Amino acid sequence: MGPIKVSRPSKSKSLKPGVPRFTAKAKQRMAVVTTVGDPNEIQADAVSALYRAAYQHKFNLKRGGKPGFKVGSLIARWPDAHLVEKSNWTGLWGLPLPSGTRKLMAQTADFEIRLETWDYGAKVAEILHLGTYAEEGPSVQKLHEFIEDNGYEIAGVHEEEYLTRPDAKVVRTIIRYPVRKRVGSG
Repeated sequence: MGPIKVSRPSKSKSLKPGVPRFTAKAKQRMAVVTTVGDPNEIQADAVSALYRAAYQHKFNLKRGGKPGFKVGSLIARWPDAHLVEKSNWTGLWGLPLPSGTRKLMAQTADFEIRLETWDYGAKVAEILHLGTYAEEGPSVQKLHEFIEDNGYEIAGVHEEEYLTRPDAKVVRTIIRYPVRKRVGSG
């Protein structure tokens, strides 16, 4: 059996901080948990359960004689962050898994961990933000302007890929949107 394919995080080394770009991102099989509330208050337990599930899956594969995989960067989608108060944000927290994953064994009483395939479409726009999450506003605005100025429109939800821990000396986050050509833009 060949190696298990897991989509790797975006090549952050090729991303320059504060410089938006368009790129392709393949569909990705994900372990996902949903939260509702202020992410600063509820994310720790949810993300901990998600990592437990991903690592248990990794070790179950190895015990079964199958190739393991590297647990990648945490990714979160924020479908309503721009519509509701922070205390009511919906967070879709995900970790990449091998494409053939059909079942996860680890579950908790507090969080349902499910399998999804995240489809990015043909193209995404992304920017590498350096700094705290509270300081993301100008990076998000710059990315929105880049998308608009290049004849595209946002075709999916706001997504963030966390390259570092929130308590890192320099927090590194890729902010991303699926995009499509704007009708009438050529």
